[in-house]
Amino acid sequence: MTLVADPQAPVAERGLRHRHPLWLALIATLSASAYALLGLFRLATYRASTFDLVIVDQAVRNYAHFRPPYIPVVGAFHGRGLDYLQMADHFSPIYALLAPFYWIHDGPGSLIVAQALLFAAAIPFIWLFTRRVLGTVPAYLVALAYALSWPVAQAIAFDAHEVMFVPVLTAIMIERYHAERHLPAFAAMFGLLLVKEDMGLMVIGFGLYLFVIGDRYRGVCAAAIGFGGALLTRGALIPMLGGDHNDFWAYGQLGPDVPGALLAVARDPLGALLLPFSAEAKVDTLFLLVWPTLLLCLLSPLSLMALPHVLERMLSDREPWWQADFQYSAFTVVILLLAGVDGLARLIRWTKRTELKLAWSVAVCAIALTLVPRFALDQLYHPSFYKGDEVKSAAAREAVAKVPSGVQVEAVNSLGPALTARTTVLLWTGEPHGSPWVVADTSRWEFPFGSAEDQAGQVNRLLSEGYAKVFERDGIVVLHK
Repeated sequence: MTLVADPQAPVAERGLRHRHPLWLALIATLSASAYALLGLFRLATYRASTFDLVIVDQAVRNYAHFRPPYIPVVGAFHGRGLDYLQMADHFSPIYALLAPFYWIHDGPGSLIVAQALLFAAAIPFIWLFTRRVLGTVPAYLVALAYALSWPVAQAIAFDAHEVMFVPVLTAIMIERYHAERHLPAFAAMFGLLLVKEDMGLMVIGFGLYLFVIGDRYRGVCAAAIGFGGALLTRGALIPMLGGDHNDFWAYGQLGPDVPGALLAVARDPLGALLLPFSAEAKVDTLFLLVWPTLLLCLLSPLSLMALPHVLERMLSDREPWWQADFQYSAFTVVILLLAGVDGLARLIRWTKRTELKLAWSVAVCAIALTLVPRFALDQLYHPSFYKGDEVKSAAAREAVAKVPSGVQVEAVNSLGPALTARTTVLLWTGEPHGSPWVVADTSRWEFPFGSAEDQAGQVNRLLSEGYAKVFERDGIVVLHK
């Protein structure tokens, strides 16, 4: 075996043939239901956002209708035309797999349900791996810790993103490799390359892990595939499809490009080494990533798989990438959790303290529970969450009803998701796009404006340019030209 296993543990697959499938199905179903509930209520109460829910919705809807995955909302935002392809923005052809959900229900709610199911789908593989290494009871506790984990909570609370595919793919890759079922493990690895242009870095990390544990041939091959995948998508495919490679450069503090950044690191290696710890938000996020395993993930070479993606975030000059508030930590949550399982197994081997299995597993589950009130799952047990802002919701319902189907509309960030199923939604930014309909908000700040006052000023400008006000209530305004 390539990882430390418990020789006394029964074979996990044998247990799955008995009562465990029912318990695992229950855990996964309850988890998916909670995730979907959170997302669907946010959508119903106008707390979802055009950036990014409408972006993904437009791409998947086009796939569902056998059209190229145009995302006019991003094309208009960047001034690149309404026929801008999703794969030019982020290379995520894997979104095509979600098209059947739109054959059942054509709307962004389908994305939320699909995302919930995909996040929950990682649970059986996490259970299998942990059962094989630590035993049955720890396997259930670790699976629950993942289901309650803060990175998953933050991802499901912020619309829908390509990260929905990563936990299940990384869980399959790690668990199947550990079970010496290499074909599905490497199939999942190739699947990662279809999720996003930077997943080649994660595949490089997987190759590094394989090399360190002694599987050098496969490790070198995996690293080469990851490097080639990243180079191909960023250097060739995205520019060929109409994207700009400069969109992905977020390391201006190191240099203007990759050679400049490497030169800066060579000149000041200590400064580069300290850069991931240069801001409080970075340190907080790094600690939150490793603390749920009681730091034991750091004892496992499996953590090497997460390292490139974590460095990609922490070396960047884009502050949202550092923070724990968004979806980025969900890319590595399964890797670090299973690295914690392996780290504990290594610690037990060194210390001969087998009683640590249950103690650690209970602690990991308890930590996940204690972090729930700090993150998005906390909303589920507060009645106010299900009501939302009732004043805004009432006004929003009336406003979106004024916009006819089949038209192009520029909508304020929070109202685009309510219109995307039946109109072509662009983000209202104040820049003219010639849309006959505009849905604005003058009382609450919305991305990408600087203030609500700026939004009110833009509405006045539109009125002076010939738009007529057809609806206004509680700051929400519908304009038509």
